[in-house]
Amino acid sequence: MSNDPKIKGGAKAKLRAHFLSNIGRIMDSEELRFVADNQSEWARRVRELRTEEGYQILTHNDRSELKPGQYLLETPKPQPAFARAISKETRAFVLDRNGFTCQMCGAVAGEAHPYDTTRKTRLHLGHVIDKSMGGTDDPSNLRAICSVCNEGASNATLTRPDLQKLLIQVRRATSQDQLEVLRWLMKKFPKQSQA
Repeated sequence: MSNDPKIKGGAKAKLRAHFLSNIGRIMDSEELRFVADNQSEWARRVRELRTEEGYQILTHNDRSELKPGQYLLETPKPQPAFARAISKETRAFVLDRNGFTCQMCGAVAGEAHPYDTTRKTRLHLGHVIDKSMGGTDDPSNLRAICSVCNEGASNATLTRPDLQKLLIQVRRATSQDQLEVLRWLMKKFPKQSQA
């Protein structure tokens, strides 16, 4: 594990280079934090590598053998990624509308964070209904959210479906979508799918 000073750019560039030089090796959050120069935003940069650049960085949500806090890049080839669709104007409007205050914990931009006084509050835009669940980038679906709350808020506003509701959704899906679910489950649980 090295924090190579020759790699130019910020934390995202360093993380990208580290993942690409460690394809197929499981890395933990401490290693990635070190690579990102101990930046508190390292996890956000990893998410950006996934969503904006299309790198298939796997976590415990993707593979059963990975523990929380472990990451794995299996292939250097990125998939098509989502472009950032929120304009600077929309961002400024939402932050102003929300009084430059986190809508989850009340922390104010630039001040020491109330839950972690070692960090200054940095605000981001968060979706009320996540894009993966059909939410839009419309200002009515956006809110100011601080880094601390954002790190734990991924889809937190949505309730987890119970088994019965989940099976109903799978049964209602097209055969092609059902096959995609099957392929995804076999990748997530490779040992169990061999039985």
